[in-house]
Amino acid sequence: MSKKWYSYFVSVDPPAGESDLGAAKNVGQPSTGEGADAARTVADIAASLNPPAQFQQTVTDPTSFDQIYAAADIPTPAHGFTIFKIADMLKSEHIRSLSVEIKRSSVLLALDAAGVKVQEVIEDAVKRDRALDTFEAVQQRALDQLEARKSEDNQKLQQEADRVLNELRTKIQSNSDEVTKERERLQTWRLQKHKEEQRIADAVRPFVTENPITTNAPAAPVVPVKKPG
Repeated sequence: MSKKWYSYFVSVDPPAGESDLGAAKNVGQPSTGEGADAARTVADIAASLNPPAQFQQTVTDPTSFDQIYAAADIPTPAHGFTIFKIADMLKSEHIRSLSVEIKRSSVLLALDAAGVKVQEVIEDAVKRDRALDTFEAVQQRALDQLEARKSEDNQKLQQEADRVLNELRTKIQSNSDEVTKERERLQTWRLQKHKEEQRIADAVRPFVTENPITTNAPAAPVVPVKKPG
């Protein structure tokens, strides 16, 4: 994966008698002859490290990058020159407004004075970058696994919901059918009742001026309107 800050440095193995600083000053300059064989680019440095990062302990707080680096066993070197210190140096008010070339030279001078090889700083950066990439992959894999589990759970829940819904619909229909059946039974009884009352009224009629027997015909049953769905 290409990182923009990598363009700041290209470590070149110096010829005999030349300091690391002198070699590093050739950043961005194409090498020729034997120098080209000795040149070591950032990609070479990255390739020399063993990917991927191995986490030696559990990261309990994913928002803590320091915890991620610690879990990946990336210690702060004794000389203190991590890539973050270089980042702070590049943002220093003394050089932040200067050109890239001057920034580079200033940092390389500081590294040379401290006896630190630029390769060490780049290796620190690559290790941290890989730790972050690996941890991202771990989180993505955990998310994928969670999504797969929850998707399976949701399918089972949907099946259960469909089963319960079908049972409820069946129960609702059964209740409606029971009410309809009882309504029809009552209507039939009312018709029979009307006939019975009519029979009684007919028997009473010859003996009274006003028949006390009620013989009202039963009203037509009210059929409930079925709601959609």
